[in-house]
Amino acid sequence: MSGSYEIQDGVAVITMDTPPVNSLGLANRRFIAESVARAGSDPQVKAMVLTGRGRAFCGGADIREFNRPEATMAPDLVDVIDFIERSDKPIVAAVHRVAMGGGLELAMGCHYRLVQRGTQVSLPEVRIGILPGASGTQRLPRLIGLEPALNMIVTGETVMSEDLARLPGQRLIDELVDADVVGAAVAFARQHAAVRPLPRVRELQVVHPAPEAYLQFARTQVAGASRHFPAPLLCLDCVAQSVRLPFDEALAFERRGVTELVWTAESAALRNIFFGERAAAKIADVPDDTPQRPVKTVGVIGAGTMGGGISMNFLNAGIPVT
Repeated sequence: MSGSYEIQDGVAVITMDTPPVNSLGLANRRFIAESVARAGSDPQVKAMVLTGRGRAFCGGADIREFNRPEATMAPDLVDVIDFIERSDKPIVAAVHRVAMGGGLELAMGCHYRLVQRGTQVSLPEVRIGILPGASGTQRLPRLIGLEPALNMIVTGETVMSEDLARLPGQRLIDELVDADVVGAAVAFARQHAAVRPLPRVRELQVVHPAPEAYLQFARTQVAGASRHFPAPLLCLDCVAQSVRLPFDEALAFERRGVTELVWTAESAALRNIFFGERAAAKIADVPDDTPQRPVKTVGVIGAGTMGGGISMNFLNAGIPVT
């Protein structure tokens, strides 16, 4: 079991629970698909809410599965998202704190998205040498526009939910919520249970006054910045298909791209760095659940090379130093 399932007055609340960030490994993908199928066949359920327990809605794919059989075992993330989108009952994503990579793609597959203020949103796959391979390059341009979507995808940068909500014409965020996003999503789902037709991102069109001219300009910029890394330019090629091909054909183009990149030496090296940095941040024999003492200010005695370096480290972390 990778989560919980409960019904609140006709709304099924499906909660992912795979700490620390509800990554979308095989067990979690199966839990989501089975829960959506269960709610879909229950006549008492009129709508669904999909959310995550703990400190994240969903941090994305479990990259430990890359190049392993689990990565492609059914259902893969593309299948799960397609299953969610094709549901004949509305599904509302209740997003909080973190929606990254496959987690954002999962939310974009839902019919509606309620997002808590202060949520970090990104498609960071390019930073490990791949691209958003579960429809991200096709859905994000349809929801926030070609230019901001391309910028997010080729850089992998994190954008705050409030900034995304201010984009003209954006359809990624239906409502920003201050607190209790799950409660707000349940109420929203109940209010929209009978609304038809259901909004599906695949049916939206990417609107831009001169897409090909912009894409040519962007290609020059990305080529100059990406140097010898193949992922950024292939990200651009996939996003370009959102204005050139029907959704399913563009999605197939995206899938070929991520399959190509995941086997490159560049991606293997970037993933090795990613795991190395995570390992270096852990202290041996100190469990993850060890209580932490809050540090609000620091005093450093001595302002030489070492004292100055220590001071800068704390200042970079936002901690005042005397």
